[in-house]
Amino acid sequence: MATASPTEELRGAGAIIKKASGRSIAMALVFILLGMMAIIEPGVAGLAVTILVGWLLIFGGGPHLAAAFSGGGAGRVIWQVLTGIVYILGGIYFLAHPLLALGTLTLFLGSIILLEAVFEVIAYFRTRSEAGSSWLLVNALVTLLLGMLIWSRWPSSSVWAIGTLVGVNLLMTGFSRLMFGFARHLVHRVAA
Repeated sequence: MATASPTEELRGAGAIIKKASGRSIAMALVFILLGMMAIIEPGVAGLAVTILVGWLLIFGGGPHLAAAFSGGGAGRVIWQVLTGIVYILGGIYFLAHPLLALGTLTLFLGSIILLEAVFEVIAYFRTRSEAGSSWLLVNALVTLLLGMLIWSRWPSSSVWAIGTLVGVNLLMTGFSRLMFGFARHLVHRVAA
């Protein structure tokens, strides 16, 4: 049985890392581009998210309907059918009325962000004696301001809120993957 020398194995691993880091950098640039586009046109990005949610609801209703006929008694069948129908009707509504659905999603997002701020304040008070816990309070205040901004400007915040947040998320994902890809690339260069 022939075994490869450790240096041959390292060269093979280096090629894999180089290929993977190149893909990671390319993917990061795509994320950054999409994030910038979403921030520049948050209304379009918000509508895209709404349409995606509509299709996900429709496709999510199918498994509920299928699960209804897998047995388990009449009560289970009825609830699975009703859940499946609600998913499908919700998805159809989102696709038929994307602007109204975007407003609904924005109001829901604002509620979630406000609730998150409350939980962050609670977390701060439970850990305020620990080092660095003040960052929980800072996060809570920023989150509270964002939630109040979305709620106080609703329904006009529907135009910018979801698209902007998705854009910032894509941008941050892109930058983190870019830095990760560069780091892997540098490791490969140092190893070679």
